[in-house]
Amino acid sequence: MNTDQFKYSRTSEKWEKIGIRKRAGVALPLFSVYSSKSTGIGEIPDLRYLIDWCEATGLSILQLLPLNETGNDFSPYSAISTFAIDPVYICIRRLRKTDLAPFRKELRELKKNFPKKNIKVNYDIRKDKLKLLRKIFDSEYSSGSGKFDRFVNDNIQWLKYYAMFKILSDYHQGKAWQDWEWKYKYLSSLNAEKISKQYAEDVKFYCWVQWQLYEQLMTVKKYADRKNIYIMGDIPFLVSKNSADVWAYKNYFKLDLSSGAPPDMYFSNGQRWGMPPYNWTNIAADNYAYIRHRLNYAQNFYNMFRIDHFVGLFRIWTIENKTPEEYGGMAGHFDPENENEWEHHGRTILSEMNQSTDMLPCAEDLGTVPVCSDKILKEFGVTGISVQRWEKTPALNYNFIQPERYRSNSVSVLSTHDSSPLPAWYETEAGCTDKNSFRKFFQSKGFSEEKISELNSKLFDAAKSSGAKLYWKKEIANVYELLNIIELSYDHAREFVDSYLSGYSEKIKYCRYIGYEGNKEMPVTTEFINRSIKKIFECNSIFSIQLIQEYLYLDKDFLNNHSSSGYRINSPGTVNDLNWTMRIPISLEEIISLQINPVIKKLVRDSDRLVQ
Repeated sequence: MNTDQFKYSRTSEKWEKIGIRKRAGVALPLFSVYSSKSTGIGEIPDLRYLIDWCEATGLSILQLLPLNETGNDFSPYSAISTFAIDPVYICIRRLRKTDLAPFRKELRELKKNFPKKNIKVNYDIRKDKLKLLRKIFDSEYSSGSGKFDRFVNDNIQWLKYYAMFKILSDYHQGKAWQDWEWKYKYLSSLNAEKISKQYAEDVKFYCWVQWQLYEQLMTVKKYADRKNIYIMGDIPFLVSKNSADVWAYKNYFKLDLSSGAPPDMYFSNGQRWGMPPYNWTNIAADNYAYIRHRLNYAQNFYNMFRIDHFVGLFRIWTIENKTPEEYGGMAGHFDPENENEWEHHGRTILSEMNQSTDMLPCAEDLGTVPVCSDKILKEFGVTGISVQRWEKTPALNYNFIQPERYRSNSVSVLSTHDSSPLPAWYETEAGCTDKNSFRKFFQSKGFSEEKISELNSKLFDAAKSSGAKLYWKKEIANVYELLNIIELSYDHAREFVDSYLSGYSEKIKYCRYIGYEGNKEMPVTTEFINRSIKKIFECNSIFSIQLIQEYLYLDKDFLNNHSSSGYRINSPGTVNDLNWTMRIPISLEEIISLQINPVIKKLVRDSDRLVQ
């Protein structure tokens, strides 16, 4: 691996601080884990168990999904504040400057009412925690603190708007700020002053909760520093339209537009996320204070930060709000529209981010990637992300690329929080093509629905196909046979041929890639998982970070009982009760004592990713 691109990049000082060497890590959302001590959901002090587990397994990076306070959809990437930590993660037992003796019974009842063995998280725990926190705060057992006062003074710029947003949301019974009374929707400084005085105790309460969360997360960061484990925080690129940020700084956002993504091979209708895109002209006019303050606060808790939707720094896909919902992300345009502006636009924003923090930036550069992205990543020494199942070589019959060909400035992963975990991908998605993309392609060629249905039955195995995935028949053994069936020339069917080459015999290609002998499909066993992790660790990527469940699949019982698609964290483009609720069904104490931990450490050591 060539380290010069990090040593002489624009983030060289940050790299020197953490050490320019290969590392392995684990990624997870805090809501997905729990300990015997936590109440209803993973809590901030539970991260100590994860840090201990990282130390025991040789992993030196702990990557967390965003901890920001979410709205009613519980998506950490659509937060109601880009500063505030979600109170759902607070550990009431570890509150500072508080006597909890009078509340022990209520704490026991709260824990009993929210059992952690359930497969899905029950987010009602946040509401009940806040009720109890308010009782504690209002009691005689809550006392002032010099640390609390300093915290409020240091963070008043965002705390005052966050607290007022929470108060006014409650006053309007949870309605979005766009539906508030006019005098609250567009708050004058005079009205803001009145609210601060009228609801002084409420303002103090919300600040107090954020201080408690700050103290707990700071304590975890210090613990990780002592163990030489680096914490990577995930910084959401966008923020919910119904957020304190958008309400307080309307001029920083284009409120007539919705962000999203254009159609691609994975989402034939594109995506429409609902969050407003930034008005970078106005943010720049304020010397990027909004961005600088966000990163300055985050570095209290993290050594590194992940830039969500990195390609959006160059340009972002936008859809007018008046566009019908059923159009998805199809009827949109990039902002800025002029491609010649993209490189300068992205470089300027990334420069401001880099100068605003001591944290090392990393990037999520998936999706429709502009040409300038790779150039900027190298210039700044920022890692992108390389997902093993998508890293293929078109010129070589779409075989998986060899480990030495991975970008050194990348994080190599088996899966992401937006994809299915490895076993589910292999068993239900590998060897498939997307049903909607198939239909749209032949509709664009003028084929009738009857003809499309006929092609479906000729090309795909009905018994193995399911949902939106069509499984290629083994009989379609080459491109010539494919073109003969669809009755199109290669030039007219190039896009569909690429889809075929990428998906056909994908399982066998993958098995050969991980070193399985013979021209056949390997069953999903712990050996299959071991080979897959070994291969991803061998990559040239400076970091290799896997979801926690990918490591746990090395345990036979865990693999056999918990490897279905139900253990997926999120399905992009969908809003349902399954997203952002996945819970690992064994406690952190059990994870720390698993017999597979030495196996993980050996995989880390053998790949030269063990940091002594």
